[in-house]
Amino acid sequence: MKQFFKILKKIFFPEKDDLFLKLVESIEVTVSKILSLALIGVIIFAVFDVVVFIYQRLVFTSNPLFKDTLFEIFGLFLNILIALEILENVTAYLRKHTFQVELVIATSLIAVARKIIIFDIDKKPGEDLIGLGFAIIALSISFWIIRSQKNRPSNH
Repeated sequence: MKQFFKILKKIFFPEKDDLFLKLVESIEVTVSKILSLALIGVIIFAVFDVVVFIYQRLVFTSNPLFKDTLFEIFGLFLNILIALEILENVTAYLRKHTFQVELVIATSLIAVARKIIIFDIDKKPGEDLIGLGFAIIALSISFWIIRSQKNRPSNH
């Protein structure tokens, strides 16, 4: 029991912040690795799901031209692309131990673009499309600001 309190004392006393920060960082890295593995599983399953979906539409549908399911197929493809971008965000975090804001905004742009691509104007009100338009504008401006700051020469 004394050993346990000794360890707690080393972790939580202010002069031992580096030990505590190492503990927190190791937990963050472990969680990121677990999320990466889980996301890889989701991506593999999603690719399999897309292949099965397309196969079923080709073989078991009287109209194999995808006329009614084309937007659904595009949505499934974009879901996989978004999942790949999220995996890239997690692996970039594992490499540099910082969040890549530019990558996060790019992933958000893809997600909103997916919503616009599969948007059914007959079933949803125009206000939803206007909201998605504003989201695209805000994300694009954010992306431009971050990209221009990144490419700007520093005076340091």
